[in-house]
Amino acid sequence: MYANPETLKDLCIDYVCDNIEQFYMAEQDISETDLQPSEPKYMFWDSNVYLPMEVSEMLLTKLSVRNKLNDETLSLFSHKNVYLRHVTLPKTKNLTTKGLRTLRKHKIKKLKVYGLDCPVNELVGLLGEWTTQNLESLCVSNSSFISDSYDLKFCVAVSLSKLKNLRSLDVSNTEFSTNNLIAVVEDLPHLESLDISNTKVDTLSPLGKKKNQLKKLSVYNLKEATMHLIAFSPLKCMTSLTHLDLSSEKYSHPFENFSCDTPWLQFLTDPDWLPNLVSLDISGSDNVGPRIMQDFLTTHKKLRFLGLMHMDDCGLAMFTVPTHPLYNRDLVVTGVVTEEQLLTGLKRYKKRPTYIQKCLYHLFKWTEKYNYPKVDIIQLILNVMNCLSDSFPVQMAATACLYNLTKSDLALNIHPSVLAKVVEATLDAMERFPNHNQLQKNTLLTLCSDRILQDVKMDKFRCAKLVLDSLHFFNDNVMNRMSVAICSILAAKISTSETSQLGSNPRYMAKLLSIVFEKLSTRIVDVTMKFTLSALWNLTDESPTTCKVFIDEGGLALYMNILNTFIGDSTVETKVLGLVNNIAEVPHLRNMLFSNDIIPTLRRLLRSVQIDVSYFAAGIIAHLACEPSWEMYTVNNKAEVLEELRYTVKHWVPPEGEMVAYRSFQPFIGLLKSINTPQVQLWAAWAILHVCTKNGKKYCDMLNNENGVNILQTIAFDKSVDREVCELCYSILDLMNKFRKVSNPVQPTDTF
Repeated sequence: MYANPETLKDLCIDYVCDNIEQFYMAEQDISETDLQPSEPKYMFWDSNVYLPMEVSEMLLTKLSVRNKLNDETLSLFSHKNVYLRHVTLPKTKNLTTKGLRTLRKHKIKKLKVYGLDCPVNELVGLLGEWTTQNLESLCVSNSSFISDSYDLKFCVAVSLSKLKNLRSLDVSNTEFSTNNLIAVVEDLPHLESLDISNTKVDTLSPLGKKKNQLKKLSVYNLKEATMHLIAFSPLKCMTSLTHLDLSSEKYSHPFENFSCDTPWLQFLTDPDWLPNLVSLDISGSDNVGPRIMQDFLTTHKKLRFLGLMHMDDCGLAMFTVPTHPLYNRDLVVTGVVTEEQLLTGLKRYKKRPTYIQKCLYHLFKWTEKYNYPKVDIIQLILNVMNCLSDSFPVQMAATACLYNLTKSDLALNIHPSVLAKVVEATLDAMERFPNHNQLQKNTLLTLCSDRILQDVKMDKFRCAKLVLDSLHFFNDNVMNRMSVAICSILAAKISTSETSQLGSNPRYMAKLLSIVFEKLSTRIVDVTMKFTLSALWNLTDESPTTCKVFIDEGGLALYMNILNTFIGDSTVETKVLGLVNNIAEVPHLRNMLFSNDIIPTLRRLLRSVQIDVSYFAAGIIAHLACEPSWEMYTVNNKAEVLEELRYTVKHWVPPEGEMVAYRSFQPFIGLLKSINTPQVQLWAAWAILHVCTKNGKKYCDMLNNENGVNILQTIAFDKSVDREVCELCYSILDLMNKFRKVSNPVQPTDTF
């Protein structure tokens, strides 16, 4: 039914990442001389823990990806506790040289750090002697070489020249220049792979000295290059090259003339040019045309990858029609014509926003046609969303694709762990781009799914808050409907403290009430109104603060108007009375109900043929009857109303299912103890028996945990208590006893 769930190893690493704060402690050292506390030392609770290399490296990378890696958590990766050989840190914004010193005592062979804040030369200076002498691969993409103490040329020369065993170097998206390139060529004798994409290098001439050694070269998007043929002349004789990336961002500078951008294209007509090429990327170049492309492929039989993004050539028959004589099933091509081209682009261009945006734009059309789950595609999209989290065009297109890939019945056949990642990426996009209408609409479309809201583990509070933010910011009927639907479900699934945080925000409350007011004005009861009423009901549940904000924002007067307008609409009446019941549970707010002259309306609703309506009307009356100053607030005869309450409760026929869900029985405890008002006790006992009968597993345990047995026994054994109340209490106790026996059956003893 589902794609395979994640491995136990991955699940464990995810758990540790999510709860990393629980696995370590800070130890404070006190100096013997001045008794001043030094900086705390962080360590695992079990100081003897030792993680194997694969687990150590996976955990470190995942913490970095989730932005949970800082100087404090990195210090846990001491050589005494973990084993690191290949270190990959995709996100380093929270790291300084202080934390990076942890790497000093590790023997590292490959080091990848992206977007490092501290200068690269400081990073290299922090490496241990063994690593400095043996490091084979270094990536410092999107980092900086600039230091306050040294000029750029000196920084590069000092830092990189130490790494004599370096075979692979990635300095893409840095200030790396032609002078730095000259120094690197001189100082790194074993260099085989070089990425100088998006740097200030303006010629490849210095690479002439590596013509028989360099195997991989990436010069993507050299905007500062002179682009004359002489700048690329070393490419003519680099016979050892197997991977070459000459791509460019064709649309990053729309007003530039690109006619002279790719003078090296004439190399394609040379049958002896780079005969060992396995991978060539010329994306963003001038179109080559079928004749030259055909000749090139004919003379380069080893080619297995060809990048053709932003080029019409990707649509040539030799790349799209399997029956074409030159079609090669072993050749992978990037472009926008076929699904395979698009998916390959998502895999290879995770750091290139314009390429990814183009891929996602065209992929969207494909996702509209899928009628079965495509988990592999979802994972690719999630990867690029994570890598390009600050790119609005990418996030916009990605959220649209994710909706198509998880909508309707598709989500039912996708494993919850995958959907959880979809939700996390969706919420990240919502949070990062709160003011963009269509992106917010895309995210709401994805989240507004029963499968996701009911079955997927997520940060429900965060989700509800972001949805309410979107609801407040935009005035769009479609978005309003989805927002209130999501909130109505989530509000019932988060803690009371969290619902209070949300509901007590006047901005959220005012927006929700404005939706209700609009529906009341037009006398329309639609799904939007019903979901909004449900959301307000759940947000006020056991939250006096939210109830007060609701009243302050004019909610009570509005609700009274609703009760007297939509007479007989039991769905509306139930939701409205449910919220009013929440207010009635708060003693210091009850006078507000009296002030709105609610008793006559409640007496009318008490006689409703719909038990849900009658039940909540009775509950409100029960709470108000506990108010000593009943006569002060209303002209209604209390004894007469209470007898109506008793008569109604005695004649209820219990419904087949639950009418309401409770977070606790605390609101009932005080009512059960109302010895002077047996009618109130009767309603409370009936309500407790009802929910325990319908959902014993939940409510019998809840009642037991809240000292319900003692309270019920005290009432049941009290001869002064009303006989009907006692009978209900006995029924509840009997039910609890039966459920306890079912839940904890006596196990037979083995005999020998």
